[in-house]
Amino acid sequence: MKCAPSQFRAAPPDLAVKPRLIRQVFLPPLLVALMIGLGYLGFWISDRAGIRSLSENGQRQLELQARAVESEINRYTYLPSLLELENTVSALLAHPDSAHREPVNVYLDGLNRRSNSRAIYVLDTSGRVQASSNWRDSDSYVGEDLAFRPYFQDAIRGLQGRFYGIGSTSGEPGYYLAHGLELNGRIIGVAVIKVQLQALESLWQRAHLETFVSDENGIIILSSDPERRLKSTRPLSPETKERLARSLQYYWTPFSELQPLARETLTDGIEKLTFPSNNGLHGNTAYLAQSQPLNSSRWQFTLLTPLQDQRREAIIHGVLVAVAFALCTILMIAWNERRKVIATRLAAREALEEANNLLERRITERTSDLRASNERLKGQIRERRQAEDTLRKAQDELVQAGKLAAIGQMSTSIAHELNQPLAALRTLSGNTVRFLERGALETASTNLRTMNDLIDRMGRITASLRAFARRGDDQGQASLTGAVDAALQLLEARLQGVQVHRDVAAAQLPIDQTRLEQILVNLIGNALDAMHSQAQPQLWLSGELDEQQPPGKYRLRVRDNGHGITADAREHLFEPFFTTKPGDLGLGLGLTLSASLAAAASGHLGMESSGPDGTVFILSLPLSAPLSASPSA
Repeated sequence: MKCAPSQFRAAPPDLAVKPRLIRQVFLPPLLVALMIGLGYLGFWISDRAGIRSLSENGQRQLELQARAVESEINRYTYLPSLLELENTVSALLAHPDSAHREPVNVYLDGLNRRSNSRAIYVLDTSGRVQASSNWRDSDSYVGEDLAFRPYFQDAIRGLQGRFYGIGSTSGEPGYYLAHGLELNGRIIGVAVIKVQLQALESLWQRAHLETFVSDENGIIILSSDPERRLKSTRPLSPETKERLARSLQYYWTPFSELQPLARETLTDGIEKLTFPSNNGLHGNTAYLAQSQPLNSSRWQFTLLTPLQDQRREAIIHGVLVAVAFALCTILMIAWNERRKVIATRLAAREALEEANNLLERRITERTSDLRASNERLKGQIRERRQAEDTLRKAQDELVQAGKLAAIGQMSTSIAHELNQPLAALRTLSGNTVRFLERGALETASTNLRTMNDLIDRMGRITASLRAFARRGDDQGQASLTGAVDAALQLLEARLQGVQVHRDVAAAQLPIDQTRLEQILVNLIGNALDAMHSQAQPQLWLSGELDEQQPPGKYRLRVRDNGHGITADAREHLFEPFFTTKPGDLGLGLGLTLSASLAAAASGHLGMESSGPDGTVFILSLPLSAPLSASPSA
């Protein structure tokens, strides 16, 4: 059965690319959106679960702390009624004089110390204090008129007096418990005990609890955070502020409202409050606020549970959900890509085998070509090595030619140096024969010693020439002071009338001795040529350790006071066969050879300056050993 060719015809290229383009454009944003959505969902679920857990734990903590506050208050409720049993108290209220007041004061003082209260005092029916436990103190309550206090007004009517306020005498906050003292069914006075509840605040602070207690007016009277104390938990009307100010319940304290930055009601009795941070450096702080009224009073106990740790944990859970989704997505993408890779590999294996066979054939052909190329390359290497050897020999010959050229330039002065001793020898020898014939042996002996000195001088000159003309080696050790001495000796005839300043260290340099001498002869000879027209020629040879180059370099300066070198000549100074001298005085190879010899020894030869005051050449060579001797002068 034959199929129509159009049945399996491939789709046009633009239509075949569209699904892949859609996946590349829309799939990544969709995955990112899903990852963010799942992360937020995980955060929301974890946050709600954490708040429920915190509220349950907070409710238990709230009940426990509320019972602790009630227990602290109830332990003092029996004390005011206890004074009804003391006869001295009723006697004082019947006859308020000093004779009856003193035993009551002593009794109240002892009772106050045993009960660990702040103060205990007794008021008559007019509200004036007749006896007090602090009767010895400067701020004693004795004689004070406290009829305006609500606890007195309640107790005098036979009710329980319960009141929290700031003392008008001492200025200390406290909780007042008042009881009407009865005699024969009639109230004859009021007993009051003042207790301080600051120990509860210290206990909350040690337990790291965020909590506070507000009274019936909504004023915070106890707080683990002193900044919140005496602040209002709800807005106060001007009438209420005026009433509280007249009652002096909080003395003259100005009222400010405890305003959270944000308030969110979660359930009945549970709110989410956000306050600014105490130090103002770490942003705002969110709390879970739970409140419960106290049974023994009209106070409200509030527990604040920080939500930072719970919020951080919820964020971590959300991030973990997002990361888990991202990992699953990556694994699925990797599995899909691996499936595609395996399919591609299976499809490419056959093409690879065919290409491998073709490659092996081409390798065989290439191998034969490479063998031929290798043989040609070996031949070229041999030719290059031969060329390098020839070039090295030519360079050595050129160096030797430079030496011989320098000797040729010095031939006139050398001949003059030798002619003077020869003429002296001829004269002295003739005189010596005549002195011997006359028998003047002492004079003949003096002439012979002079002749011997002249012969030694001629020997030193010829020895210096032989040493200078000797071929040098590529490797060697040279003494800088020895090379300077040899160069000055070779040029001794030309140095007549030249003032030489020498300050060179006894340095050992990694260069052949004759090559170093040749460099110095070239530099000093050029300096002498530049000073031939000077009336007072001067030559400076000075050395120093080079601090700007790597350690172990020594710089030798050769300076003259000649006419200097022009700017045009400086550009071609080290080029072969370039010279500023007349044709019969130089070949233009001295500086070129000297620079080449210095470079072969890992050194450098250059010109530092040239001007109307002379020229300075710098020879820099590495040291074979650290300098140990002082410079020679």
